[in-house]
Amino acid sequence: MTAKTGTLSQFPRSFWVANSMEIFERMGWYGFYAVSSLYLTGAVEDGGLGFSSADRGVIQGLATFFLYLFPAVFGALADRYGYKKMFLASAVVMAPSYIILSMPTGFWPFLGAYFLVAVGHGMFKPVVISTVAKSTNEENGSVGFGIFYMMVNVGGFIGPIVAGIVRGWSWDLVFYASAGWIVMLSIICLLFYKEPPRDSEAESHRPLREVFKGMVEVVGNLRFFILVSGLLVVLVMGSKWWDFSLVGTVGAAWLIGNLLLDVMFRATRTVGPVRPWYLQPMAIGEGRYLLFLLLMAGFWVSFNQIFMTLPEYIRDYVDTSDLIASFGPAAAWFTGIAGSLGFDTTNWSRAVLEHGQVKPEHLINLNAFGIILFQVLVSWLLRKTTPLSSIIIGVSVTIASFGVYLLGMSGWVVVSAILVFSLGEMMASPRSKEYAGRIAPPEKVGMYMGYFYWSVALGNLFGGLLSGLAYQHYGPHGINQPNQMWILFAILAGTTAVSLVIYNRWMMKNGAVKNI
Repeated sequence: MTAKTGTLSQFPRSFWVANSMEIFERMGWYGFYAVSSLYLTGAVEDGGLGFSSADRGVIQGLATFFLYLFPAVFGALADRYGYKKMFLASAVVMAPSYIILSMPTGFWPFLGAYFLVAVGHGMFKPVVISTVAKSTNEENGSVGFGIFYMMVNVGGFIGPIVAGIVRGWSWDLVFYASAGWIVMLSIICLLFYKEPPRDSEAESHRPLREVFKGMVEVVGNLRFFILVSGLLVVLVMGSKWWDFSLVGTVGAAWLIGNLLLDVMFRATRTVGPVRPWYLQPMAIGEGRYLLFLLLMAGFWVSFNQIFMTLPEYIRDYVDTSDLIASFGPAAAWFTGIAGSLGFDTTNWSRAVLEHGQVKPEHLINLNAFGIILFQVLVSWLLRKTTPLSSIIIGVSVTIASFGVYLLGMSGWVVVSAILVFSLGEMMASPRSKEYAGRIAPPEKVGMYMGYFYWSVALGNLFGGLLSGLAYQHYGPHGINQPNQMWILFAILAGTTAVSLVIYNRWMMKNGAVKNI
């Protein structure tokens, strides 16, 4: 007990306040996100929007894609203007955006409102993770990031519980609850948050142009940055508006054209004045880090299926009568006591059941519940394992979780699959953030942590598109073979694990992972 207390006392006040704000931010985000698939594809008469699974995947993929792109910009601005100001600005954007999100019923209006929500959360993310990174060191980093990830899941657990309960009466209450959690976040920031030690004087005097120049330098020079940005634009267009053949043609033309220009610029390069940026050959910045982010995108593709695909799968295929039978006596005992105290329990089943089945969000919430219980323990057990090794083991465990779905379509099978997946997530996700924070220069931690979310952005984009198309094809409106869908997701996770093993060996060969 003494050793544990001593470890926790190493973390400064800013660490604990940031974790508290993270809980409310996650309550706001996951309060809606955990039920978003059900809201978007649910029947209009049940309060949903009636969209197809494919359109649902496009909305989820695009909104979260941009959400995780924004931290690269807002992380740099936070380094320039201060963390507290960025925290408060994010709350000003998030809270009203959730109210607006409850209003649209069409594809474009809803996507636009969801985009505003994404902007607000994109402002918040790099600042909270930077606070944690600056409040920990190599000795307590594993435990610190483990605590942070546990707090993420505290919010991710409470938010969907409240949303699942209140949507039994009105979907509007889901959006009001999310807005309310963000208001609580802003109050905590105003009253308690103090910025962690950093070279704020040097950072605050950096010209804004230098801040954005530093952003580009993480990727490479401006020409390479534009190449990557152009490819991302092509991918976004391919999510709904262009067919695959056009995406391939335009993407190949953009890539080949830039490479040909590069060959020409290198062949004509001479000693003399520095050329304008648009006449310079492309240069890659943190190449090993960027490769790591690309590989981690594969993990996030797999991770997102628990929120994007699984809710629809549970609603359409899973028979939860075994769970109802297991917990029915306890529920009857609880409502019996409440009734004896004078409470009207007639409609209490709305909080948990829908059409005679357990609501999907309550099952999915076991992911966060498992992490709350065991994240610190898992982080402690892996404290002497390098982050990359932990990530590889965690991704491998997620492969097994997809295999569990093949065992049947009962409630307990789904519960088992979710808990196995949670174990893999506990191993991989917090250590990936730790890896990113450790290799960042001290004055650019916010910016580098912002770029970490590019891997999450790609994982959300690909994950959303894949989820929508896969469920449309393998689900009840397609060939009705959902097991093939889980095999596909397992193959993708396996490819990621093998790629990370190769990457780890290459990094060790070059002496780049001695301490990280």
